[in-house]
Amino acid sequence: ALPQNYNFEIHKTIWRIRSLGAKRVALQMPEGLTMFATTLCDILETFTDADTVIMGDVTYGACCIDDFTAVALGVDLLVHYGHSCLIPIDQTSEIKVLYIFVDIKIDPSHFVETVKLNFPKQTHLALVSTIQFVTTLHSVAKTLRTEDYIVTVPQCKPLSPGEILGCTAPKLNSDVAIYLGDGRFHLEAIMIANPDIPAYKYDPYEKKFTSELYEHDLMRTNRQSHINVAEGAGSFGLILGTLGRQGSTKVLGNLEKQISNSDRKFVKILLSEIFPSKLALFGLDAYVQVACPRLSIDWGTAFPKPLLTPYEFSVSLGNSKWLKDDGTYPMDFYSNDSLGPWTPNYKPVICSGTDKKCDNCCGGKDK
Repeated sequence: ALPQNYNFEIHKTIWRIRSLGAKRVALQMPEGLTMFATTLCDILETFTDADTVIMGDVTYGACCIDDFTAVALGVDLLVHYGHSCLIPIDQTSEIKVLYIFVDIKIDPSHFVETVKLNFPKQTHLALVSTIQFVTTLHSVAKTLRTEDYIVTVPQCKPLSPGEILGCTAPKLNSDVAIYLGDGRFHLEAIMIANPDIPAYKYDPYEKKFTSELYEHDLMRTNRQSHINVAEGAGSFGLILGTLGRQGSTKVLGNLEKQISNSDRKFVKILLSEIFPSKLALFGLDAYVQVACPRLSIDWGTAFPKPLLTPYEFSVSLGNSKWLKDDGTYPMDFYSNDSLGPWTPNYKPVICSGTDKKCDNCCGGKDK
């Protein structure tokens, strides 16, 4: 049976299938929801004329939506559970997509009382979460404001207010940051983006409130060390992630433009998942991956050769400076206000015809 506090939006899904006249429907979801997949299939097949297919490949986030495989399977509708619309529905290939956030209801009163016990009134709180708890987040924010707290629910467009990703989080001006959710992957994004703001986590499943720490200096040292090694590399592997929509051909094109303006050799590599043993087979001096920035940040030291993010690659070529003006590592991969063209949603600055060295448009020193 499906848990009562999980909103799988069954009625909307059935209506969508019927209105499309869909005959084959694919369900894609992260591992944490896979246990409910067969039940969902039974319900949808009972109340519609559609056959269902469970897409069992790993799904790390909304960037992993696998519309290409769904098309190959002859699917009429892809239902993606547990993530927001990171890849707009008008950009998916020849297929209809329905995003189900799976809103999870929790006990908000315990969260509110926990905050009141730990912070004095007039404390400026920034509340963030994953899409499953965003509805609760706004409800809690409203309650805390009535208790004389200053509450911000920050937004990093195109994400929803309060929503963060493991690679995308807003800058804050609050006294503290509170993450509502389990695990640390998303929490670490807001911590990396705001190293000087104390971070806390409220786990709604265990009802625990904890102070969280991150080794900012070690992370920056490790990443800068890999950038320094890559500066002397003669050959690069440009890796395009093929796990769903992780890989951005737009970003890859920018990387090609940048490296073509240098004297480095390069080869393009397509990989669904990136492992040290796999990269060792290519025998190149360094790699840059267009898949998940956190792969390099979290696991970069496990690779014998530098594995850079697109941003770090731009730094290694001298086309961008190391760290932001305030000394922080950027967490803006899917942000509309990202720093440069090494991100998918970057909006270029319109340059004059006489500008020959604009990093904003071309991502390189020469047009």
